Amino acid sequence: MTSFEADYRKASVRPSPNHGERAGGRKPDMILLHYTGMPTRDGALEWLCRDESQVSSHYFVSEDGEVLQLVPEERRAWHAGKSYWQGETDINSLSIGIEIANAGHPGGLPEYPQEQIQALVELCRDCGQRWSIVPERVLGHSDVAPIRKVDPGEKFPWKDLHRAGVGHWVEPAPIAGGRFFQRGDRGQPVEALQSMLSLYGYATEITGEFSDRTAGDVEAFQRHFRPARIDGIADFSTIDTLHRLLASLSHYVS
Repeated sequence: MTSFEADYRKASVRPSPNHGERAGGRKPDMILLHYTGMPTRDGALEWLCRDESQVSSHYFVSEDGEVLQLVPEERRAWHAGKSYWQGETDINSLSIGIEIANAGHPGGLPEYPQEQIQALVELCRDCGQRWSIVPERVLGHSDVAPIRKVDPGEKFPWKDLHRAGVGHWVEPAPIAGGRFFQRGDRGQPVEALQSMLSLYGYATEITGEFSDRTAGDVEAFQRHFRPARIDGIADFSTIDTLHRLLASLSHYVS
């Protein structure tokens, strides 16, 4: 596509051809964060801008903090794939996608540089203010596509973003002993756990049986909100953290 004027004033434009109309005239009310998962920044950027890749994002944040805009915010970038959040399945039509240059799990999950995170914070705050995006709708790819996706990964500094005014967070409960639920367990407590995950936004089926899918949703939750241990087991730390996140939503919902 031809060039366009950046929506974010600090961004340079690098057009990608991979975008379309937002379905039903939807406006973005979510920010979705990804890591590129490729060895180099340049390789990832080239892939996002190639017609044959059929993938793109609205923004690309380099390790040194450079921000590039690939797709106008009014357009539907192709970054989420098969996904779900709070009853919605066309996440691309209601989100702003941001790719963060990081080799991810395939590259040993390197740390995110401070300059990169600071640039990301400023970008998210700008997008959030312009589109009135509430904190709990700043999410990772792994939140909307559990099991299938694991980015931006357990080393992503969600806590630091929250301190800077981006995203939803509570301090995770310490990992300790006590009762827990895992694959194969059944009963009302499992149903209650599934209900809480579903209420927060995950596509968790409320069956009362701790299935592989439930374990995958628990892992996704842990990767974002309790990254000290990601095992798909719903221990006290996981359940308590989830409960306090749900309780805190009243601070953001009018």
